[in-house]
Amino acid sequence: MPADAKPITSVWTRPHRPQREQLTREQIVAATIELLDLEGVEALSMRKLGTRLNAGATSLYRHVANRDELIQLAVDDVFGELDPPTAVTRGTWRPAVARTAADLRAMVLRHPWVGPELGQVGLLHVGPNAVRMTSGLLAQFKAAGFPAGEDDQAAGALMAYVIGVATSEAAYLSLITRSGVPEREWLSHHSPDFDEDADPQRLREDRFAYGLDRILDGLAGRLTPGK
Repeated sequence: MPADAKPITSVWTRPHRPQREQLTREQIVAATIELLDLEGVEALSMRKLGTRLNAGATSLYRHVANRDELIQLAVDDVFGELDPPTAVTRGTWRPAVARTAADLRAMVLRHPWVGPELGQVGLLHVGPNAVRMTSGLLAQFKAAGFPAGEDDQAAGALMAYVIGVATSEAAYLSLITRSGVPEREWLSHHSPDFDEDADPQRLREDRFAYGLDRILDGLAGRLTPGK
């Protein structure tokens, strides 16, 4: 690491000591997510967040070391919106995994900033909610009976598809929002093949489901029938 480089700290590697003041870490994280949802990661700063909370930056630094830790906490908090993946058997793994995938897509669409940030946060900075979700997904693939060493690769392939597609979809929807016109109208002007009688949301859901089915088809092909 260059001498002048600043390592990214992890909020999860040091104990959190609740402060005796009105402003709590939970309030800070909630305000961070609101700001990220409205304005994106580029708009997030300790000063701007402090203004939003009617608090000085010093109050924030009692809870987090820097902006990177705010994002780590925000990422894990939105993962907490997901129900833990359910326990499955060999015969029920596919619909259960599909539900987990759909829930993850919906979460990324609610929080368009989260997809790109997952790569930035990194494995060393993943919090308990994200660990709970990914561990549950891995357990589903283990129960499905994937060959030894492939369960984690199968889970990784699914996550890569869902997060990649949902991040692109979220960016597209952000573009529509900035345009100030409904999605149907935007498509009628920019997509010559668009059927104006079609439901744009249903089209997006169908595209996601098609890709998800093909991913699951490929993964299912790795399972030995009847074993």
